[in-house]
Parts: sequence; structure tokens; C-alpha cells
Amino acid sequence: MNETGRIGVLISGRGSNMEAIAVACKQGQVPAKIAAVVSNEPGAAGLARARRLGLETDVIPHRASATREEHDRKVAAVLDAKGCTLVCLAGYMRLLSSWFVRHYEGRVMNIHPALLPAFPGLHAQKQAVEHGVKVSGVSVHFVDEELDHGPIILQSAVPVAEDDTEDTLAARILVEEHRLYPEAIRLFFEGRLKIEGRRVHILAVPAR
Repeated sequence: MNETGRIGVLISGRGSNMEAIAVACKQGQVPAKIAAVVSNEPGAAGLARARRLGLETDVIPHRASATREEHDRKVAAVLDAKGCTLVCLAGYMRLLSSWFVRHYEGRVMNIHPALLPAFPGLHAQKQAVEHGVKVSGVSVHFVDEELDHGPIILQSAVPVAEDDTEDTLAARILVEEHRLYPEAIRLFFEGRLKIEGRRVHILAVPAR
């Protein structure tokens, strides 16, 4: 595979999106590789999953840092040392400091299980079911200094059934997450994403 990029993935939990990205890279769907998997939670199940995939892992507990920025600087030191050119949040349950967002401006992606700007924050699938919407879905976006707020790259709709629960809806949305996140990453490394204000333009050919 002709690797043109190095990805740092931040996780706090099971790491299923991290695995989807890793598989897409291995299969050549994304012209990059995961160079670092960093977790703020020592017990995150995704760490064992990453090691089974042969990925390098680092644990940087946030409770060991006095401030959010102090922790983020430790994370960035690992990512920078491994040459990461894109940072992907994959179930990372930490708000990023302004310093981190500025340090990687235009190079941090997140995936959220709703059609933003609807249902930001935790338990988006539960919010969708309780609100009675007919359609929910998934959004991949660039990260800015506000929660689930940055410019949207890709979205995919998922119908909400009458008998859906938070868990059944989450399971169907997760299938789309695993498809959409690698696609957004591929476009990034192909140089086909251009941010203008709140809009992300998908270019037919790479930007010069």
C-alpha cells in the first residue's frame, strides 16, 4: 500500500470505529495507516482490540493531569512524535482544550451518532428515540472548540422505526459509522476536502 498519511486515533471505550478505520487502511481503501492509538482510560476495551490489530497503543490517564490542556499536551506529544497528520476521535469521551484544537486546526475529525446539529452530546440515539424523530443518522465533522459543532464533512441518514429503542437504533447507526468514517478520512488524505467557514466542500480533484 502506498501510505501517504499517518493517523492518530483517540479512544475511551470499545474502539469499534478505530477498528473500522484500521481495516479500511489495511485493505487500501484509505491511503494512510494508524500510527498511534491513545486512550485516556487505562481499562478501555479498545486498547486490547488495537493490540490484536498490531497497532501501537499509549495510555495517558487524564486524571493524572491538573488541567485539560496539560493532558492534551501530553497526548499531542505522542501524536507528533509518531508523525500523525490527522487526529480521529473514535468514542473519545473528553472535551478537547482550545490549545489542542488550534494545534491541529483543520486536522481533527469526530464522528457523532446523529444528524448534527440535532442531538449533540451524550446519548444521541436515546435523544432521537425520545424526541420521536423519523430519521436520525451519523455525522463526520471537523472539530472546533464547541461540542459536536465543527464543519460537517459527511452525513448519512438512518430511519427510526416505531419500535426502536436506544440500543436497536444505535446498532443500525453503528453500521453507517463504520462505513462513513473511513470515507471521510479517505477524502482528507486525497486532498479533496476544503473548509470555507462552516462548509466543507468535497472537491472532484485534489486542491492545489
